[in-house]
Amino acid sequence: MNELATKYNPSEVEDKWYDYWMRHDLFKSTPDAREPYTIVIPPPNVTGVLHMGHMLNNTIQDILVRRARMTGKNALWVPGTDHASIATEAKVVAKLAEKGIQKSDLTREEFLKHAWDWTHQYGGIILQQLRKLGASCDWSRTAFTMDDLRSKSVTKVFVDLYRRGLIYRGKRMVNWDPKAKTALSDIEVIYKEEHSKLYYLRYYIVGEDRYAVVATTRPETIMGDTAMCINPDDPKNAHLKGKRVIVPLVGREIPVIEDDYVDMEFGTGCLKVTPAHDVNDYMLGQKHNLDTIDIFNDDATISEAAGMYIGMDRFAVREQIAKDLAEAGLIEKVENYENKVGYSERNADTVAEPRLSNQWFLRMDELARPAVGAVDSDTVRFIPEKFKNTFDHWMAEIHDWCISRQLWWGHRIPAWYLPDGSFVVAMDADEALKLACEKDPSLTAADLRQEEDGLDTWFSSWLWPITLFNGILDPDNEEMRYYYPTTDLVTGPDIIFFWVARMIMAGYGFAGKEPFRNVYFTGIVRDEIGRKMSKQLGNSPDALKLIADYGADGVRVGIMLCAPAGNDILFDTKLCETGRNFCNKMWNAFRLVKGWEVSAEATQPEAARFAISWMKERLAQSTEEIADLFSKFRISEALREAYRLFWDDFSSWYLEMVKPAYGSPSDSTTYNETLGIFDSLLRLLHPFMPFITEELWQHLTERRDGESIMYAQIELPADRHPHEARLMETVKAAVNGLRNIRAEKNIPNKEPLTVNIIGSWDKAVDAPVMKLANASAVNHNATKDPAAATFMVGLTEINVPLLDSIDVEAETAKLEKDLKYYQGFKVSVEKKLGNERFVNNAPAAVVEGERKKLADAEANIATITAALEAIRK
Repeated sequence: MNELATKYNPSEVEDKWYDYWMRHDLFKSTPDAREPYTIVIPPPNVTGVLHMGHMLNNTIQDILVRRARMTGKNALWVPGTDHASIATEAKVVAKLAEKGIQKSDLTREEFLKHAWDWTHQYGGIILQQLRKLGASCDWSRTAFTMDDLRSKSVTKVFVDLYRRGLIYRGKRMVNWDPKAKTALSDIEVIYKEEHSKLYYLRYYIVGEDRYAVVATTRPETIMGDTAMCINPDDPKNAHLKGKRVIVPLVGREIPVIEDDYVDMEFGTGCLKVTPAHDVNDYMLGQKHNLDTIDIFNDDATISEAAGMYIGMDRFAVREQIAKDLAEAGLIEKVENYENKVGYSERNADTVAEPRLSNQWFLRMDELARPAVGAVDSDTVRFIPEKFKNTFDHWMAEIHDWCISRQLWWGHRIPAWYLPDGSFVVAMDADEALKLACEKDPSLTAADLRQEEDGLDTWFSSWLWPITLFNGILDPDNEEMRYYYPTTDLVTGPDIIFFWVARMIMAGYGFAGKEPFRNVYFTGIVRDEIGRKMSKQLGNSPDALKLIADYGADGVRVGIMLCAPAGNDILFDTKLCETGRNFCNKMWNAFRLVKGWEVSAEATQPEAARFAISWMKERLAQSTEEIADLFSKFRISEALREAYRLFWDDFSSWYLEMVKPAYGSPSDSTTYNETLGIFDSLLRLLHPFMPFITEELWQHLTERRDGESIMYAQIELPADRHPHEARLMETVKAAVNGLRNIRAEKNIPNKEPLTVNIIGSWDKAVDAPVMKLANASAVNHNATKDPAAATFMVGLTEINVPLLDSIDVEAETAKLEKDLKYYQGFKVSVEKKLGNERFVNNAPAAVVEGERKKLADAEANIATITAALEAIRK
C-alpha cells in the first residue's frame, strides 16, 4: 500500500479510482436474487455538454445508486443520450451553412449522413464528462434514442397506437416554429409577458360612410381576415348585424358574423377573424364555414396568398403596415398593451406562429386516465408532493399530442402514401407494400412514398424506461421482469409534462404498470442573487473547471449542501470551498490517526474507553437518522448530518479524547476501535464523496484487488451506548465552561486546572473532562471556594480555584469594576420597585421581572464580594 500524501490532491485520486472501478466492472449489474434498485438517466442531448443542472441531477442520482449498493441492493443506473431532433438538426444546418451548403440543396440521405457524422464526432461528450463527476452508471448499457433497438421500439409503438385508433392524421391548427420550420406541441410553447401595442383599425361598412373599429395586436394578419365577429347580445354593435365590412388596406369585403365567443368588453367588441392564424379564429371558421387564407410561408415570411408585402418578415410587416394604415387614415388609435406571447421552447428567440397544417396526432384521453390514478394514489410518488397539483392541473386539460415534426433528423414516421393519396402504416417498407397491395394488387414498392415528417423527440423519450430493457419488442424478458418498474426518477419540474407525465402514460399503456415508484424533482440552479444560470447572463460556471479547482467530491458536497428537493438552488462557489475544506479535514484526520505509534502493552485510558462508547452511539444515531432522511428523499439534510457527525463529533470531540499524549503511544484497543469507527464514517459519506472515501478506505488496511468501499455495507451498529451519549452532553457543557474560564482569565492551555464539583455528578464524566480541559483533578462534594470562577452545568456548580493561575492585581481590578456595576444596577432597580405607581400599574409579569433582576444583582454582589475577600486574604 502506498503511503498517503501529505496533502489531499483530488487530481491524483479521482482518475485513479474511476479507472479502478471501470477495470473491475464495479458499476455493472445483472439480475440475481437481491432486491433490484434501478435508475434510468434522464437522457441529455447527444451533443450536449455538462452544465450545473446536469451536475445537480446526476450527483443526486449517483448518491442514490451508491447508497443502494451499500444497503444490499442490486443497483443499476442506466445511461444514455437523446437525439434531440430540433436542437441537433439546427446545429447541423448551421454547420453546413458555414460551408456554404443549404439543407434544401441536399437529399434526405445526404443530410442524415452529415447529421450522423456530427453525432459521432460530438455525441457522448457529456457522458464522458459525467465520469469526472463520479457517475457510477453501467456504461456497458449506454443507449441512444435512435439506436436500432430504440428505433424499432418507437416504430412498433406508433404502429400499435395507429391500429388501436389512437393515432390519426389531420389538418389542425398547430404551433409552428418558423426558425426550425416544424410543428410544436402545445407544451413546447413558452408564454412570456411582453409590452405590445393594441392597434384600433377602421373596417368601413359596405355601402355606408361609417366604419367599425377592431382592436388587434397583430395588424400584419389582416390579409388573412375572412370575417368580422360580434357578440349577438352586444347592443353597441347591433347595427352591424347582417352587414359586410371592408378589410382595411386590403379592400376585400368580408361578412359580419355573430357568436357569443366574442368578449364584449375587449376593445370595441368587434373581432377580426383570421382562421389560418389563430386557434380560436380557426374554431370560429369551422363553426361558421369561413374561408381560410394562409398568409405565411413556413419561415413566417408573407406568402403570395396575402397579395401584398410578399416575402417580408412578419415583424417587419407589422411596422410597415402600421405606417401604411396610418397614412391611409385607417387607424383610429394605438395603445400600449401588456399581453402574453408564445415562444418556441426549442428556439427561445423565436415567436411561435399558430398555423394550419397537416400533422399526426395522438389521442391522449385513454392513455391519461391510469396515469392520473397512479399519481393521485401515490403508486407513483412525487417528491415534493406539491407537484401533484401541477400534474393534475395539466392532465385535467390534456389535448391531443401533435407528434409529427417537419424534420429529417429523428425517427421517420412509418407511414407510406399510395398514388391515390391514401396511406398505410407499417413496421417497414415490405409490410407497407403488403398492406398497400391489399388495396391495389398492381402496386409496386416504387409506387409508395414514405412520409417525410419525423416524430417528436419526446415520442421516443416517453418509452425510455421500457425500451432500456427491451420491454416493447420482448415484453416478458428476464431483465424487464427484474428491473421494471424502475425505482427512482430524478428530474426537473420543468419537464413534468414533456416527459414525466408521458412516461407514466406509456408505462401503463405498453408495460401494464408504472415506470418508476418515486419521482424526485430537483430545483433550478440559480446564482447567489437568485438569477437562473445561463450562458447569456454569463453566470453559469464551467462545470469541469469547478471539478478541476475543487475536486469532484468538493463540488458534489457544495452543490448538495444547498439542494433541498423541489426548491431552487442558490449556488455559490464558496460552497465548493466548503466541500474542498471538508475533504482536507477528512484527509488530515486520517493522517493523524495513521500517524499514531501503537503499543500492545499500553493500557487503554478511561477517557478513550468512554469516547469509543459515545462515538459508537453517535454513529448508530446518525446511521438511523440518515436512513430516515433518505427514505424521505431529504438528501441535502442527510449530507449535513453526515458532515456534522464527522466534523463536530468525530474530529472536534472524539479524536481529542482518544489521541495519545505527546510522545506517547496509543493503546492497540483504542487505535483499532478508531479505525473501525473511521471505516463506518467513510461508508456513510461514500455516496456523497466517492473518491476520497475510496482512497482513505483502501488505506485503512490491506485490500484485495477489486475490493471497493462501494460494496461495503452500511449497517446499524449493534453495540449501543445511550448512557454515554447522555453523559457526553454533560462533558461538552463542562469542557466549554472550563475553556471559557481559560479564555476570560488568560490561563494558558498547558496549565492544568483543578475542578471542584458542588452538587450531583457522575464520576464517569471525570476522565473525558480531565482529558479535554487539561484538568489535574476533579474533586467531588468540594467546599465552595469564593475566589474561584464558577459556572453551572444543569443544577451542578463547577468551581475552579484561580489564585495560583491568575494575575491577582488584574483580577481584583476586574472584580471591583463588576461590583460597582452591579451595585449601581441594584440601586436603579430598587428605585423602580420603590415607585408605588409603577408597582400598582405595571403588568404583574413586568414587576416580577424587575424583582428577579434585583435578586440576581444581590446574588452577583454577594459572589463578587466573597471573591474579593478571598483574594485579599
